[in-house]
Amino acid sequence: MMLSSAHGNSYEECKITSDWLKAHTDVRPVLAIVCGSGLGGLAKTIKDPVILKYQDIPNFPQSTVHGHAGQLVFGTLQGKQCVCMQGRFHLYEGYPVQKITLPIRVFKLMGVQTVILTNAAGGLNPGYRVGDVMVIRDHINMPGMAGNNPLAGLNDERFGVRFPCMSDAYDRKLREMAREVGEELGFSDFLKEGVYVVLGGPSFETIAECRMLHSMGADAVGMSTGHEVIVARHCGMRCFALSLISNQAVMDYTSREKANHEEVLETGKGRAAQMEQLVSTIVARME
Repeated sequence: MMLSSAHGNSYEECKITSDWLKAHTDVRPVLAIVCGSGLGGLAKTIKDPVILKYQDIPNFPQSTVHGHAGQLVFGTLQGKQCVCMQGRFHLYEGYPVQKITLPIRVFKLMGVQTVILTNAAGGLNPGYRVGDVMVIRDHINMPGMAGNNPLAGLNDERFGVRFPCMSDAYDRKLREMAREVGEELGFSDFLKEGVYVVLGGPSFETIAECRMLHSMGADAVGMSTGHEVIVARHCGMRCFALSLISNQAVMDYTSREKANHEEVLETGKGRAAQMEQLVSTIVARME
């Protein structure tokens, strides 16, 4: 049965994109890496890269955010065939949530089994410092709670079941491996584990919102990742995600601090090498 989609993310439309990519590269990725703001340097570690611009790929959205290159990089990382997204898509760019998660479904049709995601996030946990790296244990999907879920609409069983479980969204074994690798690399001082809350953006959070989100159990706040993980888990892929704490959320009305995107990108530059080393070592040990 053909299920049409008003958002351009139907099985048939994803297959057109997948087939086009297969025709333009011999790489058949088993791993996908999604790079967050200022964290696209991971793609430079990929061997024998084949680079395809988003603007050339059928059905693909376009990345409009500074710090997102807007291209797929296919190749090999630690002996595993992979694809790296240098630049993701966000709700605040005006795309429907189904469209911004289209690449995840395309990767599934290409054979991807594991998705690693990175993002830049604001620290809500008072114990976090700028430059810390948080392994995401779980997420709170605020747009989803308001009805803006990437799985809303007709369900196509070829991707997954109507009501997928999310209690195991972030793979426990990969999280444990990250802690072990972090200790070996001497990263324990800045490697944390916590809960990520996703908002729609693009405005940064108010002080009242930050206080509310922290009281709900969130350790870090951002504008991505949760949607992609939901779609990846729906498709049966395992997920692992890291947040670079790029700024401390303002939670005090007497503070003169202000969140800004430039600070996010600068923090990315300062911690990028260690994050690349962490991800690369995890990939090397993955089954």
